[in-house]
Amino acid sequence: MVQDIWQMSNHSYTLQSMVIELGAAAKGKPPATLGRAIHAQVLEWINLGNSELANQVHESQIAPLSLSGLLGNRRPKGTEAGDNFYFRIGLLNGNLIEPLLKGIEIWGTQPLIFANFPFVLRNYYTLPGTHRLAGATNYYVLTQTVQEQRKITLKFLSPTSFKQQKSIQLFPLSDLVFGSLQRRWNEFAPENLQIPALTWDALVTAYELKTYALKLESGAEIGSQGWISYEFNSSEQAKYASVLSQFAFFAGVGRKTTMGMGQVQLTVNNDITIN
Repeated sequence: MVQDIWQMSNHSYTLQSMVIELGAAAKGKPPATLGRAIHAQVLEWINLGNSELANQVHESQIAPLSLSGLLGNRRPKGTEAGDNFYFRIGLLNGNLIEPLLKGIEIWGTQPLIFANFPFVLRNYYTLPGTHRLAGATNYYVLTQTVQEQRKITLKFLSPTSFKQQKSIQLFPLSDLVFGSLQRRWNEFAPENLQIPALTWDALVTAYELKTYALKLESGAEIGSQGWISYEFNSSEQAKYASVLSQFAFFAGVGRKTTMGMGQVQLTVNNDITIN
């Protein structure tokens, strides 16, 4: 019991969703996608807080964070100075929180230049209730509080794709989605919460997906956006899938989740309207 309490209080097992609020510092048209620039800025903040940890993040095979693209209200005729934007950082290892916040503090009021377009840092949100996308939990809380659901609906908020053998798969098959989440979970969760090897075989019961291109510096990446519903016949798979579906908000799913791809969220009570 004492060991369980210690592990639950261990900051390395914290999951964090942080929102960074920016203001446009000039008039113009910032690129539609700034995944690589945002990724570089977040690594620079971590580097300012702890250079050794930043190097570990850079070299990691499975990234301990996910990043959204630049979000906000883009004007059809171009951005005006002062327009509000934001992006989200999902952290899978709580040891990153302190150096990231320290790095942001050190950075201070310096402008942020994303693809030659200047922004200013207005605020950041970490606590639940301060922003609709900010929040925190930990691996133990998820395993102890998430209720098993046989039917799960996920909403893909940014283009999502998967490696399947030597090809790229655009359709979010259950083994690709939950296999991706399981690998991330087992990389960062404590040993006693590891998910055993499973052959994910949920049925796809409904979906509404479209393919979109995310333009990165390396070229356009095609992925699926929209929603999809899965139904699990296996109680064991449903139990783990229910936990992983909550974890997905922090981890992202599929390829290039540090570049804005694979942003995903469990729909509340599977509340999707089928037209």
